[in-house]
Amino acid sequence: MKKSLLAWTAVAALGSLGSGSALAQNAGDWVLGAGWLHFAPQDSSKPLTFTSPINAVVPGSGSGVDKSDTLGLSAVYFIDSRWAVEGVFGVPPKFELQGEGSLAPIGKLGEAKQWSPTLLAKYYFGNGNDAFRPFAGLGATYVWYSDTELTGGLQNALGGRLGRPPGSTTTSAKLDKSFAPVLNIGAAYQFDKHWGVSFSVSYIPLKTTAKLTTRNAAGTTIGTSEARLKLDPIVTYLSATYRF
Repeated sequence: MKKSLLAWTAVAALGSLGSGSALAQNAGDWVLGAGWLHFAPQDSSKPLTFTSPINAVVPGSGSGVDKSDTLGLSAVYFIDSRWAVEGVFGVPPKFELQGEGSLAPIGKLGEAKQWSPTLLAKYYFGNGNDAFRPFAGLGATYVWYSDTELTGGLQNALGGRLGRPPGSTTTSAKLDKSFAPVLNIGAAYQFDKHWGVSFSVSYIPLKTTAKLTTRNAAGTTIGTSEARLKLDPIVTYLSATYRF
């Protein structure tokens, strides 16, 4: 049994040596990926603050951002066997904002989709013909938001703070756009010349400010407020890859 196991191990080792050139990652190679992107915000927030008609802080107010999952897409271009450039995209994930502190009774405050295309410079350790290759990357992302919606509970709460009865006001929100750095580590495994898998973990120090505008039934602005959010998501990406 032991001899048989050793024999199979030797055959596998010789096979891997013989296929090394087939696994080699060379200058000009492209690797496309698709898979699971998971966003886990390490969030915190400043209290909700009215900026007009008076400056006032809502005591004890806060908010938190839920985790989110989406389809990720990526493309890696090898400059040589070690250095590469990667673009990471994906279907914009939808994040839900939950009330905390004095806003906790409201529950869900709103939701928004996040767009965050990312560009990374990556260094692959080991040799180009290694099947398993750890990597580290550094880059940047540009973040903006769309489809921002606030719940009726938050809108009524904001209107009530301005002395208006429930249902008599509407509030819209706009979140700041921003650039943010991206720190990335992970590993890739190549099964054969074309197919492989990749797993990475990224950290993005990210902040945004939600600016809220409350209007009466006639559409006249009666108050503005804002909430500062620190998101700092940890993003994991597991993908199937194809090299050509």
